[in-house]
Amino acid sequence: MKSILLYLTLFTFQNGTLNTLQDRPVVRLPLRQSSIPSDYGGDEVDFKDGPPTLRLPDVPPKLDSHGLPWAVVLKNLGPGTVTIVGRAQFTVQLRTGQSVGIKATDRGYVRLR
Repeated sequence: MKSILLYLTLFTFQNGTLNTLQDRPVVRLPLRQSSIPSDYGGDEVDFKDGPPTLRLPDVPPKLDSHGLPWAVVLKNLGPGTVTIVGRAQFTVQLRTGQSVGIKATDRGYVRLR
């Protein structure tokens, strides 16, 4: 019994941090799509061969499908830089391998990380 608990502890904790399942579902943005649909709120959106400019919803959504404040994590898998644009002159540039969290507010969008 002690060895089972030890293995569970080693499996759960690694490098002093708790390993959990991924917080957000991951969706792949279809090729040639140049906007983030509002129903992607709460998800991590990965894109490869993304367009030069990727637009957030014109009207910032209030809530995602789980009833939580609308937010999304965008991850650029490459090969070039993609500019994320939204309402109220919000822009973020993502180079290959970078990700950013974005939250919708009453005034537009804000960067989370």
